[in-house]
Amino acid sequence: MINYNPKDWFIAIFNFHKSDTFRALLPLLIFIALYSWGIVYLETAYLKLSQNSNAKNITIMHTLLGFAISMLLVFRTNTAYDRWWEGRKLWGSLVNNSRNLAVKMNGILPKEENDTRLFFKQTIPLFAFHLKRHLQKETTRLALDENPHPEIPHFNEAAHMPIQISSLMIQKVQSLYKEQKITGDQLITLNAELQSFLDISGACERIKNTPIPYSYSAFIKKFIFVYVITMPFGFAFNLGMFTIPVTTFIFYVLASLELIAEEIEDPFGTDGNDLPMQKIAENIKKNVHEIMG
Repeated sequence: MINYNPKDWFIAIFNFHKSDTFRALLPLLIFIALYSWGIVYLETAYLKLSQNSNAKNITIMHTLLGFAISMLLVFRTNTAYDRWWEGRKLWGSLVNNSRNLAVKMNGILPKEENDTRLFFKQTIPLFAFHLKRHLQKETTRLALDENPHPEIPHFNEAAHMPIQISSLMIQKVQSLYKEQKITGDQLITLNAELQSFLDISGACERIKNTPIPYSYSAFIKKFIFVYVITMPFGFAFNLGMFTIPVTTFIFYVLASLELIAEEIEDPFGTDGNDLPMQKIAENIKKNVHEIMG
């Protein structure tokens, strides 16, 4: 995740971070600029179309469709941000649940239970680290894909480490109950905390392996492309060569919104705007060690 000062306009405007959409779109921006120049030259210098040409009226289409494309992009970015924010809330819940479990185990277990205390001291933060690795694996993203993937070794046999770690903690708590080291009421309380770990894991997987429907994403890209490449036909009569920067800038704005949505709809990746899961996991480890000594 990129840390920045939202009040610093100068840095936001003139600093081009590696995750900035301008860098990703630069080849397409050059293509749109050259394409716009070609259309302007064709209509004004080569064909020498008059102001009464029907091509001038193509801007009516852009006026009518402008509202539609803006609504589609607003819905697209809102949907993507909702997925990003839900992922952040889930990892916030994991932090709280890890602390709560550590506090309860620290209060329940006597100081002389060194082995048991060490077990939970290691496994509670270990769950967060392995959940992060699990969510960044390609096999997790393709978990609901019915197509074979021979390029990924052992695709169907990939181990689900968060489940294994959660199972170990539950088995340990059950053994403590059988050994009468914890009471039935304490067992119920601890089971609720342990169950929340896999609830969080499942919710994160739902975001990871259920992308925005392909037809919706593909339609927006096609809509933006057709909307922009038809602009120079009408703008050339009124703007002349100014059509080139105007068309290029409009494409930059529309395509950037789509690129931003693509990046943040999967908050568990390694992009600049994705969640800092490694840092969150390290904070969980630090908190658990402070609590359990």
